[in-house]
Amino acid sequence: MDREFVLMLAFAFFMIPMTYLLANSLLKRWLDHREKMFELMANQTAEKAAQYATKVERLEQRMRVMERIATDRGLDLAMQIEDLSDDRVKGVN
Repeated sequence: MDREFVLMLAFAFFMIPMTYLLANSLLKRWLDHREKMFELMANQTAEKAAQYATKVERLEQRMRVMERIATDRGLDLAMQIEDLSDDRVKGVN
C-alpha cells in the first residue's frame, strides 16, 4: 500500500470520530442552552400571568366596592325621592 493512502486512512479513522464527538458535544450544549432559555421564558411568562391575575383580582374587588356604593346610594336616593313624594302627598292633604 501507498504511504499516503495509509496516512489518509488513519486520518479518516481518527478524525471522523473526533469530528463526530466534537459536533455531538456542541449540539448537546446548544440544546441544553435552548432548553434553559425556554425554561426562563416560561418562568417569566408564568410570573407575568400571576401579576396580571393579581391586578385583575384587585380591579374586580374595586368594582364590587363601587357597585355596592352605587347600589347603596341608589337605594338611599330612591328612599329620599320616595320621602319627598310622601311629603308632597302629606302637604297636599
